[in-house]
Amino acid sequence: MTPAEEVHLRILRILEEAPQISQRQLAERLGASLGKTNYLLKALLAKGYIKAGNFLRAADKLKYVYLLTPEGIHTR
Repeated sequence: MTPAEEVHLRILRILEEAPQISQRQLAERLGASLGKTNYLLKALLAKGYIKAGNFLRAADKLKYVYLLTPEGIHTR
């Protein structure tokens, strides 16, 4: 498994536990920068492993939920 695949797997496992985790919190758990975390999440979105949605109808429109897709569940 490549280092990139290992990081993607770690992200999928974290998102399975805590789908409402913020990118900043995810970055802290990964020990990565916020920009790198954003890049990794975009890669997982492009592969179809996760889906991001603004599911909260709150004043804070920056809250997202990251959901694993069937492909993401199969990968982890």
